[in-house]
Amino acid sequence: MSESASEPVPESESESESESESESSSVTVSGSSKPSVLFVCVHNAGRSQMAAAYLTHLSEGRVEVRSAGSVPADAVNPAAVAAMAEAGIDMSAETPKTLTVDAVRASDVVITMGCGDTCPVFPGKTYLDWSLDDPAGRGIDAVRPIRDEIERRVRGLLADLGVPPCF
Repeated sequence: MSESASEPVPESESESESESESESSSVTVSGSSKPSVLFVCVHNAGRSQMAAAYLTHLSEGRVEVRSAGSVPADAVNPAAVAAMAEAGIDMSAETPKTLTVDAVRASDVVITMGCGDTCPVFPGKTYLDWSLDDPAGRGIDAVRPIRDEIERRVRGLLADLGVPPCF
């Protein structure tokens, strides 16, 4: 998963997740041959990391995938890492990243994870909000259903992008 290096998102250029479109919105991408998706959550430690890992895995490189947070945690949630390992996806090397204006600008689709995070708004981008339970502080038994719901939504996103999943 890639990361853009630039200034963090200033508050004046941000929009609340409540103003974003719902998960069922249609997805449009730029004329590039490879769609680009950014998953955003405050700490970039659970939901956004799992979503990015699923999209990377299921698209096998046919989608450019980013994840970031406005206040990144020190590490990815260990229960999220363990739950994804059960699904055959290794996220153990991932680290939370800072949300930047450049990351949003470089993405066709920006998906917030129901966590009230903010994103800069640019014309021509698709903004979605996936309202999901927060895995923070929960054990793996509570994280599994969140992981499974993220997989379902990522598979739907791939269909909307016209990219058939590889698995």
